[in-house]
Amino acid sequence: MQVLVTGGAGFLGSALVRRLVLLGHDVRVIDDLSAGDPARLPDEASFSRGDVNDLPRLWSLLQGVECVYHLAARVSVPESVQYPREYNAVNVGGTVSVLEAVRDVGVKRLVFVSSGAIYGNQAAQPVSESLPPHPASPYAVSKLSAEQYVKTIGQLWKVETVCLRVFNAYGPDQQIPVSHPPVIPHFIHTALGNGSLVVHGNGQQTRDFVFLDDVINALIAAATAPGVDRQVINVGSGVETSINDLIQHIEKVLARDVYPLYVDSQNAGVQRLSADLTLARDLLGYKPQVFLEEGLRRVVLEDGRFSNKPKWTAPRSLTTTWPNGVREEEVE
Repeated sequence: MQVLVTGGAGFLGSALVRRLVLLGHDVRVIDDLSAGDPARLPDEASFSRGDVNDLPRLWSLLQGVECVYHLAARVSVPESVQYPREYNAVNVGGTVSVLEAVRDVGVKRLVFVSSGAIYGNQAAQPVSESLPPHPASPYAVSKLSAEQYVKTIGQLWKVETVCLRVFNAYGPDQQIPVSHPPVIPHFIHTALGNGSLVVHGNGQQTRDFVFLDDVINALIAAATAPGVDRQVINVGSGVETSINDLIQHIEKVLARDVYPLYVDSQNAGVQRLSADLTLARDLLGYKPQVFLEEGLRRVVLEDGRFSNKPKWTAPRSLTTTWPNGVREEEVE
């Protein structure tokens, strides 16, 4: 099968590309490299540096393509609060451009990678797809808006579409940008450097941490699964984990003491989040295989940034000054 992956040089996209190539598919990638790295891509994949709003480029890349995976997006919750216009332009406008190109060329199916962030704060846990969304950030609003375009335009233009709401994905080689570091690699990196793990609030806020390989399994299934047209499907681990529990798991995996530093709860974000996987199981045959402790071990063992860290020394003082605005619990 010929496939196009937008945002295919990023953390999640490049892992998808590697799996698709391994399965024998003809894979094309477009990425503007704002967050991606073409070095992550296998030689067998065809790479084009560009913007998904460039319709002529998309028309060319889509010739003969049967399925598009649309992952190109801006993904930082705190950054979206500062730059909502950019998030709307990229996450919503870019999605509409991809849909137009898919319509023009006649692609059969589009798989859109959305986010569990669209649920916001919900009293019921785990969250099912039937719950009304309560987006709590411009990032979440942009993903929800893009979902609506995907479903509506797909129906109008007779394109098969499926939206996967991916929860807090993690795995080896996940980037750790200073302004919005994903919590798992950032905590591991900080702990191995003998620093204190900054936690906003009391650490009881929860997330659904899903290992990279499990997300890719769901994405692969979504390309050919029957009966998924215009469906929205959760992809997570199905396990609700607090930030405090995450710290304990990291401490166990690293076999060393780690030191949380609790600060003002103003930036604690969504309080609880975990995925109901009933629909993913029924429609995609999805079942998570790698749970948190094993996944953390794999991150430490397979990520070269961590395997070369120095041995244990005395911990740094808890009085360390930390940058303002960094939200350690927010995850891509």
